[in-house]
Amino acid sequence: MEAATTPAPSAAELADWLTRTVADYVSSEPSEIEPDVPLSEYGLDSVSATTVCANIEDHLGLVVEMTLIWDHPTVAELSQALADELESARG
Repeated sequence: MEAATTPAPSAAELADWLTRTVADYVSSEPSEIEPDVPLSEYGLDSVSATTVCANIEDHLGLVVEMTLIWDHPTVAELSQALADELESARG
């Protein structure tokens, strides 16, 4: 019998998680984080971005480059990139 696999989180689910995570790092409420505003505009610096990348790795079990946040600078772009990566990883 094959073990059941949980489906990869959707881009919307990832966006919700990323919004809460980023809000914690920039001392804002999640409702203040807009999906299409660059995270740097909220004060996310390179140190925070590195920590967010580490959280992404821990949360998703996915190895990500530290440049990921700069390559996909908004919650919307980042969550879609992660959803695509998870889909690719699952084959």
